[in-house]
Amino acid sequence: MSQHFKARNVCMGAAAAAAVLGVFGALSISAASQAAAPSAAKPKTLTFNVVFSKFSLVAANNKRPPHSPFALGDELTFHDQLFSRGRHVGDEVGSCVIVSIPPHPGLANCSFVVRLPGGNITSQAPAVVGPAPKQLAITGGTGIYRNAGGDGTLVEFNSVKGKLTLHVLSLASRRRGSLT
Repeated sequence: MSQHFKARNVCMGAAAAAAVLGVFGALSISAASQAAAPSAAKPKTLTFNVVFSKFSLVAANNKRPPHSPFALGDELTFHDQLFSRGRHVGDEVGSCVIVSIPPHPGLANCSFVVRLPGGNITSQAPAVVGPAPKQLAITGGTGIYRNAGGDGTLVEFNSVKGKLTLHVLSLASRRRGSLT
């Protein structure tokens, strides 16, 4: 989630903030998680130092605007590395679809997967141009994170390093036959 949001550093007036990552004020639990009721499990905060990758531009729109490296519908992909206490603990992979370019404020719709030992955590976020922390929504997961919901923040210190904080809630699925 890095260069994805780094699109802002490119030309598009700082780019389409496709930081993917990214990613995010505090969004509520995703639609998939809304259907679940909270369990007795304690929320867990995960914090990572992020080493951003260079994003890759997928030029999906053949109609290229003059004076902009991006067009509506273009996609930025990324593969960032995650560290905790100096040790490599996982990575995050994702993409941002550019939905607004100058003269309007740059905006991208980002989704990504944080891959960790024990499972994956999926997230979504709008990415806007600028240095403000990106607020993200945790939309689910696999393995030990299979009932995950919550939110998080990506702070980009520069184009190479940042900090990702995830507030993971464990959600229990509804009982069979129950409508609530």
